[in-house]
Amino acid sequence: MDYQLLLLTIAVSFILAVIAAPLIIPLLRRLKLGQQVRDDGPQTHLKKAGTPTMGGIIIMVAFTLSFLKFSVINSDFYVLLAATLGYGLIGFLDDYIKIVFKRSLGLTARQKLLGQLLVGVVLSVLLISAGHNTNISVPGTSFSLDWGPWFYYPFIVLMMMAVTNAVNFTDGVDGLLSGVSAIALAAFAVVAMQATSIAAGVCAAAMIGAVLGFLVFNAHPAKVFMGDFGSFGIGGAIGAIAIVTKTELLFVVIGGVFVVEMLSVIIQVASFKTRGKRVFRMSPIHHHFELGGWSEWRVVVSFWAVGLVLAAAGLYLIKGL
Repeated sequence: MDYQLLLLTIAVSFILAVIAAPLIIPLLRRLKLGQQVRDDGPQTHLKKAGTPTMGGIIIMVAFTLSFLKFSVINSDFYVLLAATLGYGLIGFLDDYIKIVFKRSLGLTARQKLLGQLLVGVVLSVLLISAGHNTNISVPGTSFSLDWGPWFYYPFIVLMMMAVTNAVNFTDGVDGLLSGVSAIALAAFAVVAMQATSIAAGVCAAAMIGAVLGFLVFNAHPAKVFMGDFGSFGIGGAIGAIAIVTKTELLFVVIGGVFVVEMLSVIIQVASFKTRGKRVFRMSPIHHHFELGGWSEWRVVVSFWAVGLVLAAAGLYLIKGL
């Protein structure tokens, strides 16, 4: 695959996001699409109330235009586009309800899961029609097992639910998700090149440019938040790239920061319901460190560093296949 194509895609998507943001942020502010802040969250976040949210539209516009411009049109293309826009739409509806009804919660958990289930089924139909391989390989080994369609596609639906929610949980501190996702996507762009999937490589590159362009305005102190529109769209893209490149399990390594964020929420809820005690000061785990006295920049840079190490570990494993 042509490295120049990926670099050009990143550059164009980045420029589109940087141009779009100054046009969209004032519009979001005029429409009073401000962030609702949880009362039980870190007190330092209370001053963020009213900061424009739904900035995910900047990411999605830059990504979509770049992806349509530079990608080849094949079965992978439709899966990647449907995943990114489909899960992004769920996030958009969640953001819209929060803002219209002036509350910190949008769609109910059941409504979100139903939407994620429907998009997962659509992706499965697209994959089946393309004759997608139902083998799953264990990273770092030559072991591979054909799960067959009756086990593989339910796994795909559940995997996409887990990935999109894990990425969503990571969005809670200025610049955290933008940076961590750019690092993970860069690793998956290399994976896509090894798998010779041009569509997956361009998808990763288009999203890298979009989130880095957004990061210019989302770094602390943030001028805009991406909202669930952005985080669900990013999660959809990352999960779909792992699927079309046949590196489903590699997400656990490359996306290790996302996995830890989701596990911290699961452990916190399970502990509180069964023992009446919390394990962390607050979940997702980035808030645990904030309440421990870490500054937002320290949390963000530390998580970026961990993301870099995990991305390198993932690439080391895939090289051994």
